[in-house]
Amino acid sequence: MSHRTATTPLVDRLWDAVTDGDEYWAADIVHGAMDEGADEETLLLEVIAPVQEKVGVEWAADRLSVAQEHAATAINERVVASLAHRRAEKSEVPPRGRVTVACVDGEWHAFPARLVAEVLRLRGWRVDFLGAQTPTSHLVAHLHQTNPDAVLLSGSIPTHLPVAHGAISACQAVGVPVLAGGRAFGPDGRYARTLRADRWAPDARAAVAVLDEGMARPDASVSRQAVDDLPHLADQEYTMVVQTRAQLVKQTLSDLEDRFPAMRGYSETQRERTAEDLAHVVGFLATALYVDDPDLFTAFLTWTADILEVRHVPAHSLVTGLDALAGQLRDFPRASHLIHEGSAALSGRPARPVPGPGTHA
Repeated sequence: MSHRTATTPLVDRLWDAVTDGDEYWAADIVHGAMDEGADEETLLLEVIAPVQEKVGVEWAADRLSVAQEHAATAINERVVASLAHRRAEKSEVPPRGRVTVACVDGEWHAFPARLVAEVLRLRGWRVDFLGAQTPTSHLVAHLHQTNPDAVLLSGSIPTHLPVAHGAISACQAVGVPVLAGGRAFGPDGRYARTLRADRWAPDARAAVAVLDEGMARPDASVSRQAVDDLPHLADQEYTMVVQTRAQLVKQTLSDLEDRFPAMRGYSETQRERTAEDLAHVVGFLATALYVDDPDLFTAFLTWTADILEVRHVPAHSLVTGLDALAGQLRDFPRASHLIHEGSAALSGRPARPVPGPGTHA
């Protein structure tokens, strides 16, 4: 019997507990499994992690509210903490080494990094877990104080990649190698390589394997600028889009009212949400310019179209918004190309019926 088959009943029970908002029931399920012989790493990675992933999937499908998603995540975090506190007294065996686990500044999805930290502790590593939204300056100060064997840098949202690049370079500049992980770095780690991280790992067990191999310390005397790693940044398109982001959103919102007349009947709340969506579009466009990869932008747009449709918003409004944005960026060839690719991806996307109120996608 596979691990997945064996743990499925636990996943289902824990899902029921966290979506019911019952922290004590959730803890009883996991601790009861340990009492019956389940090992902690299996519970972390094959029970709690799948439940947390399902939380995100169900939110995206509009079957969980934002409040329910937050409550479920908080319960899972406390269950993980309760497992850590249950462990036997500190081992007398010297740790295998010391590592720092931190999230990129601005990244508040700390749960994946927390799971990695706990698995590393189980495997004998001393771990400094710095949590969500770790400012790069504070991270570097910590490295000066502790001199770890490596930094494990976590990111879930691709728009934080430019900040991640700065963090990677700053860690390497003080002689500490960086192991990148999380969805922000791409399913195959392509953006970790683009940003010159020393290594990439897709999950906690792979991260353990990389550390077991050993990571060479970078030459701290080598100083790099972003344009050294990413020569395409010399065209300044990324900088210009970032600096004019607020203006781009404001003008696109105004243009949309002319192109998409239904907007004129929007409530103030609907207008605010549309502005937020446009800000995300511009943010992902800027990030795609930074890493010079259209796939990053098109993947975000098609995901957003799915999200909009299950929330009863016609996805074709995205194409209209891109057209309005393109008019403002006609003098930026790379940005224009990205927008063209994004529009093509949306236009070629299979149409999905927009579910009516009270139905599930």
